[in-house]
Amino acid sequence: MKTTDLINSFAEFKELKNIDRETLMHILEEVFRATLIKRYGTEDNFDIIVNIDKGDLEIFRNRLIVEDGQVNDPQREIAYSEAIKIESDFEVGEELSEPLKMSDFGRREILSIRQNLVGKIQDYEKSLIFQKYKEKVGEIVVGEVYQPWNKEILVVDDEKIELTLPKSEQIPSDRYRKGDTLRAVVLKVEMRNNNPVIILSRTSPIFLERLLEAEVPEIYDGLITIRNIVREPGERAKVVVESYDDRIDPVGSCVGVKGARIHGIVRELRNESIDVINYTPRMDVLIQRALNPAKISSIKLLEDAKKAEVFMDPDQVSLAIGKGGHNIKLAGRLVGYEIEVYRSSDEGYEDDVDLREFNDEIDQWVIDQLIEMGCDTAKSVLALSKQDLVNRADLEEETVDEVIRILKAEFED
Repeated sequence: MKTTDLINSFAEFKELKNIDRETLMHILEEVFRATLIKRYGTEDNFDIIVNIDKGDLEIFRNRLIVEDGQVNDPQREIAYSEAIKIESDFEVGEELSEPLKMSDFGRREILSIRQNLVGKIQDYEKSLIFQKYKEKVGEIVVGEVYQPWNKEILVVDDEKIELTLPKSEQIPSDRYRKGDTLRAVVLKVEMRNNNPVIILSRTSPIFLERLLEAEVPEIYDGLITIRNIVREPGERAKVVVESYDDRIDPVGSCVGVKGARIHGIVRELRNESIDVINYTPRMDVLIQRALNPAKISSIKLLEDAKKAEVFMDPDQVSLAIGKGGHNIKLAGRLVGYEIEVYRSSDEGYEDDVDLREFNDEIDQWVIDQLIEMGCDTAKSVLALSKQDLVNRADLEEETVDEVIRILKAEFED
């Protein structure tokens, strides 16, 4: 292979990989210096000149001209009689710069140089990708779905860099096909087997935070601060916001006129319900806001145990717990307290019966459905309308009729 061919091939590689000219020159020089050390035992008396644009690479070997018979180090010195064969007007004490030709290297050395160059450039490209996305951790990126698999989705950005969205970081109702556009936040960047692995997430609270920043200028400008975010991806999220300017309504700013700002985010998150809560340093008030839409009668805080005993009317319990228990779980995570819900003392509920005691008359899966929606006693079920039970517990009307009949019979007896 000629020098020009070797350099040109990597100039093309440079264009493909978008490596800057100076870096490629440095890599070429580094690889050739390693070859010189292997061949001559040193490289400090060699000059390497690379011109990527012209496809030139020149190597000069510098040796001191000494008297015949006085050569102690043939790698650094040359006898006068040998020097004048190259150029007749040389004198003892001068330095001879002798060009090395690519033909001076063997075929195996040329192949080794090429392989080393490819390896060095690929390593550099990997480090560039790693560094680029390391700086993007916590930012939203947009990519195209290249290959959807069961356990992960392979995404490519506009530079064809491969990104990974694992199943665990997807919203449960996410469905993507090849060619779809995908938005996610860069969760982390790792090196695995010397390859950069960029992990994306659509379930991280940071994803919701960045979406809010994009939709709400007051958050982006720092006029509104997000204090905390908790999520059950695809189901429900709670966001605590605060404004240091009394003229700004943080909740209203985030929601927008007629929900204009929040609706786009809800659609992006597959109809995830988002509760925006105004921050207060009073924990009892914050818990009350976090349990919205349920109305609370009273709260007892056990600060040492980080527990909150919340009392409310029986018909509010299911609202506090929420579908699948998401509301109360998220509220607890949001405020950092374990929240326990109790029915307020009420004469009509003193003789209530635990729903589990009806497992000989009502199928266990029906009881589980009712408990999951927050009704764990007979009277808490009877306090709701038939239609509420059908809709919220996802039961057939005939099943609800039978449950109501059995529970009413208990109190009639």
